[in-house]
Amino acid sequence: MMETQDLEKISSQVRRDIVRMVTAVQSGHPGGSLGCADFLTALYFKVMKLNPDEFTMNGEGEDLFFLSNGHISPVLYSVLAHKGYFDKSELATFRKLGSRLQGHPSISKSLPGVRIASGSLGQGLSVALGAAAAKKLNGDNSIVYTLHGDGELQEGQIWEAAMYAAANKVDNLISTVDYNHKQIDGDIDDVLPMGDLVKKWQAFGWDVLEMDGHNINEILKTMELAKSKTGNGKPVMIIMTTIMGNGVDFMMGTHKWHGSPPSKEQEGIALSQLTETLGDY
Repeated sequence: MMETQDLEKISSQVRRDIVRMVTAVQSGHPGGSLGCADFLTALYFKVMKLNPDEFTMNGEGEDLFFLSNGHISPVLYSVLAHKGYFDKSELATFRKLGSRLQGHPSISKSLPGVRIASGSLGQGLSVALGAAAAKKLNGDNSIVYTLHGDGELQEGQIWEAAMYAAANKVDNLISTVDYNHKQIDGDIDDVLPMGDLVKKWQAFGWDVLEMDGHNINEILKTMELAKSKTGNGKPVMIIMTTIMGNGVDFMMGTHKWHGSPPSKEQEGIALSQLTETLGDY
């Protein structure tokens, strides 16, 4: 059984992968990827019911995950590779011409683990509602999960989907917001203040939970609580507090690294802070 320390080892390696991937091509989004490494590791290795060996696009009989803030593709690709969806060596092709690991996840090259193209912010929740409805129609009791950026909540389509989900009692859906207070242009309160996210989602008719996105034990407990709330007539939202760039001291807590890769020298500094636990690709 996967224990907390095992998940922490995986997330450390995932962070190393992220730094190496974006540095190699001098392109990509390390900040949010590093901030969500613990969450996605816990989700894929402990929380969700998955079948990596027999991936299908419709995902019948298994949980589904949709990455709405698709620019943090490095963390998704690393987690998928370590979970066994494809060989870890393919991480070396990230953002290269002809690669299946495009800058934003895409279905054009049939990458196992990816069911929608994402990165046009605001759309992932709507897609998830369709998938959740399909599961109910098919008598499939699996759960649909999504992840969103906090800046993404400035997109109007999010709130249309939020109203629809509550009004139609979409209760096989668990969504999470990466609440790091940063977006590409700065702090969200400077760009467009979001107000009280907990009260906002509650007002839209959702069950709302909060958690520390860097505490594996808390993530696991909160996700189990979220699962216990499914089937009760309400969608579930988790406000997850994270630090952008978590794990690399010079990247932490600043929007500078939202979409900027480190130099080779900075890569060395970053990797010295991240333990190699599962072997570099």
